[in-house]
Amino acid sequence: MKAGLPAVSGIVLAGGRSARFGRDKLAEPIGETPLLHLAIDAVAAVAAEVIVVAPPDIEPPIPEGVRLVHDSAPYEGPLAGCLTGLTAAREPLVLVAGGDMPTLEPAVLELLVRTLAVSATDAAFLDHRGRRQQLPFAVRTGAGTDLVGRLLAQGERRLGAIAEHLIVRVLLEGEWRPLDPEARTLRDVDEPTDLPPA
Repeated sequence: MKAGLPAVSGIVLAGGRSARFGRDKLAEPIGETPLLHLAIDAVAAVAAEVIVVAPPDIEPPIPEGVRLVHDSAPYEGPLAGCLTGLTAAREPLVLVAGGDMPTLEPAVLELLVRTLAVSATDAAFLDHRGRRQQLPFAVRTGAGTDLVGRLLAQGERRLGAIAEHLIVRVLLEGEWRPLDPEARTLRDVDEPTDLPPA
């Protein structure tokens, strides 16, 4: 974690089926590094702790010092995984990213965290081409945990529902794109053709 950053826990969601990829995409090597580890490394650059959320009975290899927690039921979606991570988080702010996001830009993640820390809002998201992006985002741990628990109890499964029910600050492209001109932070891997070059 970079010195001087607000206290934040990092949640890396790793609970998907990899159905479109055809095999475990999070274990797919990019050069010599598993896809999941690239997301972990970027989040670790700004977070005091990193929590990986995996399905029950799945033990993905993770770097030393990273906490592994498990969803209570398999493949219930990223909103359920978010609650698992929020419940485990120790810090007042949480940064949430997908384990299939190999080109996260730490400077953008840091901007999300700093923006939330100094605002009166509950969460901070990125805008891209006029649309609020689902991941990555930063959220206050208490507000996020309470809301996600209520949403799941109501049968909601969409991760995007978080932003619909909290007071949010959306970072416009002009604010974050100078740190990431190619918007690499938003890239995720669904199919083998989405993999970045080694």
